[in-house]
Amino acid sequence: MKKRIFSALLAAAMVVSLAACGSTPASTGGSGATSGGDAAPASGGEVVVYSPNSDTEVNAVIPAFEAATGIKVILQSMGTGDVLARLEAEKANPQADVNWGAVNMAYYTEHPDLYMEYVSPNDANLPEAYQNSTGYFTNTKLSGSAALLLNLDVFEEIGLDPNEFTGYKDLLRPELKGRIAMGDPTASSSAWAELTNMLLVMGDEPYDEKAWEFVGQFVDQLDGSILSSSSQIYKATADGEYAVGVSYEDPCVGLLEDGATNLKVVYPEEGAVWLPAGVAIVAGCKNEENAKKFVDFLISQEGQECYADTSIRPVLTSVENTSPNMPPFSEINVAYEDIEYCAEMQPQWQERWMELVTG
Repeated sequence: MKKRIFSALLAAAMVVSLAACGSTPASTGGSGATSGGDAAPASGGEVVVYSPNSDTEVNAVIPAFEAATGIKVILQSMGTGDVLARLEAEKANPQADVNWGAVNMAYYTEHPDLYMEYVSPNDANLPEAYQNSTGYFTNTKLSGSAALLLNLDVFEEIGLDPNEFTGYKDLLRPELKGRIAMGDPTASSSAWAELTNMLLVMGDEPYDEKAWEFVGQFVDQLDGSILSSSSQIYKATADGEYAVGVSYEDPCVGLLEDGATNLKVVYPEEGAVWLPAGVAIVAGCKNEENAKKFVDFLISQEGQECYADTSIRPVLTSVENTSPNMPPFSEINVAYEDIEYCAEMQPQWQERWMELVTG
């Protein structure tokens, strides 16, 4: 049974190119791709992309890709479920070339026939834990599954020092009983990610019984309060209904970016996981070469630098986000989840969670 964890402070970030994203076109050719630098001749044509990604991400990446390659992106924006449903419905006559953002290990495993095998030459430049392990989908960004959102006003009310709250272990403080917002790992993907993060880092070994002992104590701290929506967690914490929201990075940082001064984001000192999100080329697509160039660009140095000014973490971890509300990976204890193992154990672990909640 495969179990692995790499938990360490990452080395100091590489020097980021001084050129703005898109100002120095990168080579994004299918077989001659690089991580950025020398200009490549514009190839023209188009690529059809189905994506649930936010406007922030789309506006940061697509104009830079078009400028670097001369390829026009025909973007079809829709929800994740709609992307996957359309790909399945159209597989006999594919209309999309690329699935950007609506693909993960679980869906790929269930629908491998929807995607074309392709590993970008740029993939070798990514951290080993985030490289293309299937041969079919490529990781392009990271979503922080462990962000503990503190309401400083509530901490003051209950007499706790937020500066002494540093990780998961502090969720067990008696003063916090009934004051923690947590979702349902059997229904929410973000809550499931929090559970697997806890199981990864809170034992002597990944996913061991000691970690489950911690989860049992944590469930007791919830005092029967489990929220049905991931957005309720950070919103209710921001509103002062809870002292701590067990949430994920993007919306928590978003609150800080919007000017909230009574909130603080803590990344667990025991280890915080960033789960990769991916892109894949549609099997039988009409613009295969341009689809490859799109994938190549996304994980090139230039493509990854497009994320620097957003609240989205690049998968190339040497590229740092510029927001003062997002500490670089070099300052965070980053843990790496065994994604395949967690997917395999999901039914069993969700059942065990429910036994703890109802027991």
